[in-house]
Amino acid sequence: MTYNDYLTAPVILLLAVVLDYFLGDPKKWHPLAGFGRLAAWLELHMRKTDFAGEPAAVMRAKGAAAVTFLIVPCILLSAALAAIPLWGSAFQIMLVYFALGATSLARHARTVSDALKANDLDQARFNVGMIVSRDTVDMQAADVSKAAIESVLENGSDAIFAAIFWFLLLGAPGIVMYRLANTLDAMWGYRSTRYLHFGWAAARFDDLLNWLPARLTALTYTLLGNRRLAWRCWHSQAKHWYSPNAGPVMAAGAGALNLELGGPAIYGGVSKYRPILGAGPQPQPADIARAIALVRRGLALWVVLALAGGMIMQSVFRMNFHA
Repeated sequence: MTYNDYLTAPVILLLAVVLDYFLGDPKKWHPLAGFGRLAAWLELHMRKTDFAGEPAAVMRAKGAAAVTFLIVPCILLSAALAAIPLWGSAFQIMLVYFALGATSLARHARTVSDALKANDLDQARFNVGMIVSRDTVDMQAADVSKAAIESVLENGSDAIFAAIFWFLLLGAPGIVMYRLANTLDAMWGYRSTRYLHFGWAAARFDDLLNWLPARLTALTYTLLGNRRLAWRCWHSQAKHWYSPNAGPVMAAGAGALNLELGGPAIYGGVSKYRPILGAGPQPQPADIARAIALVRRGLALWVVLALAGGMIMQSVFRMNFHA
């Protein structure tokens, strides 16, 4: 490794973020959409149609095999393509661009706030239903705002900061490993009859990969918002949330925004109790823009820190090289 290699990843990240800012997600031919179709095809051919008819151990083994079969070849291919001189850097820029979802996330959230500001509650319910899995048909305006903000905060961790973390740590193979594992978790990581056992490996692998990035995201929200409240909410409320990684992210984000999130929500027609996160008033439509701004400031901070870290490592390498 030469000292210039330390700056390569941060510069690639910067260029990918710029592409995402101006272009957003491609409307057609997104690689993750193709991967999702491949995963659905593989599941169909690995399982019986009677999802409750196979032993749990068999379904878990099949799920683990599916995760391995889908992810490992992609990791190896990305490593080979990234190693190609010159073209490897271009490949990595496009890879990180496809993996990030900052602009797309902001656009989807803004459609919710725009509909609420226009007093079109039905449209706001429909729009927020595109980014959350809960039932939206009976939501009131505050519920819609809350759902949108929670989605922004959680997806900020999953779709942005965790992807960046694994790219900076392991390069192209790292971001491919993370983004594909996250996609499989989104497809299979449910506690339903169909996926309770088959999706176990995908869910646990995603939890493992997200453990440290989620806490770095919580720290990012804390530093860029109401620091005292965010820190208090993180350390007192996160442990009560049903997800070990979403808990710190959501609690710190709610505190940073000085809002109350969480509370009951309806999934598949069934009301689910969720602990209260954060502190302060109920969310309003204008708070959606505040959540988007918090994530964008966090993204800017991570890019700046990556560039600064790259330059420091470059200087250290140069000093050692000439010593």
